[in-house]
Amino acid sequence: MKIVKKDIDSAVLEGILSAEQGESFWNALQKRTSNRPQFNFANVAYYFGAFIVLSGMTWFMSLAWQEFGGHGLSFLACFYAFLFVMAGKTLWFQQNLKIPGGLLFTIAVCMTPLAVFGVISQVQSWPIPYIYDASSTYFVHEHSVYILMEIATISMGFITLKFIKFPFLVAPITLASGFLYIHLKAVILLYTTGKNWWSYSDYSSLFFWFGLICLMVAYWVDVKTSRIEEDYAFWLYLFGLMSFWFNMTFTGSIFSLQNPFIYLFINLGLILLSVLLQRRTFIVFGTLGVCYFLYDLLYGMLQGSFVFPLTMMVLGLLVIYAGIQYQRNEEAIERLIVGNLPMSFRDILPRRRS
Repeated sequence: MKIVKKDIDSAVLEGILSAEQGESFWNALQKRTSNRPQFNFANVAYYFGAFIVLSGMTWFMSLAWQEFGGHGLSFLACFYAFLFVMAGKTLWFQQNLKIPGGLLFTIAVCMTPLAVFGVISQVQSWPIPYIYDASSTYFVHEHSVYILMEIATISMGFITLKFIKFPFLVAPITLASGFLYIHLKAVILLYTTGKNWWSYSDYSSLFFWFGLICLMVAYWVDVKTSRIEEDYAFWLYLFGLMSFWFNMTFTGSIFSLQNPFIYLFINLGLILLSVLLQRRTFIVFGTLGVCYFLYDLLYGMLQGSFVFPLTMMVLGLLVIYAGIQYQRNEEAIERLIVGNLPMSFRDILPRRRS
């Protein structure tokens, strides 16, 4: 539920609150939510600016490596990370600007793989990635470079998270964990099967299972955390759903449209989970999956017919109508579903978030 100033004013006009109480209540709400992520111009500017900074720094560092070598790259990465930490510390602790300050700390963490890469590039026995060599020895060395970069990034992310309670720090940790999973799996497969090359389907399968693992970790974090202001599970859920859903939908896996009703059942399950977990991200991906299933089904039945586009128009209107009805009856639907669950099942759900 979102409360705006007009809601407080209406409560004052109806006599529910006095003018003084309404003003005090609104000021308290503003103070409490000022540093929560919200979809407004300021926060969009913060995150978009951080993305631009990261893009520019990555490009700059690639040129720095070509110009100054590994030592220069490491020095610049550490130097800029130090500057970002100092600026973030000022914004976070002194000016109470948590979101821009936390984003600067996140950018500093993202300098970690560049610093590690610069050091490793100076070790003669460790080949540099992207230089092709088909030997198994090179394959292991190349992946070990990535593994060290990813472990260092994850470690630095957790260290920063210990002192700076900023949920977006989970994003680089999750991304690094995903690539660490892939590179570790590659080395393990080399030693067990002798295979030192991967097909597209191999990578897709890895991302699919990583998505499932990420969702399970997100659920565990969701259950263990109770701070409304600091939602650490959000980014885990988002990256897990993206990795799981896109690979399930577009890579021809066992759960894809080759088994359409299994695919439909899974997406309906995502919609149900959105109610149980109070996570709207699930209903977005679940609804997309159901619509994709219906599109594929209708396209196969009505391809080349004027009925097909008309049916799609009706389907779209029905989806909009379903969204309207869900918005109007969201609390009743939630009570109906959750209220009929066994108490033992309700006890394992994450704590309710406002």
